[in-house]
Amino acid sequence: MKDYEIKRMVVDDEYYTEEFVTTDFTYNNQDYSISFSKEDLETVNAWMFEDDKSVPANLSERMIDSIREDVKKRI
Repeated sequence: MKDYEIKRMVVDDEYYTEEFVTTDFTYNNQDYSISFSKEDLETVNAWMFEDDKSVPANLSERMIDSIREDVKKRI
């Protein structure tokens, strides 16, 4: 069983220069969002949402790799 639950995934393929995949998920009762470049699934940014604010998320490489694998399977 995974430590997180993916709530939503958006594939932005309308851009001319670069496409992105944004994944919203819950981890430890917190809401997060991470964006990857669609081409190579490199991390673009990661945010944690708290008190109606977004702050940069400090996610482990293990967590990011796990989410990246889930995204690969879904796209």
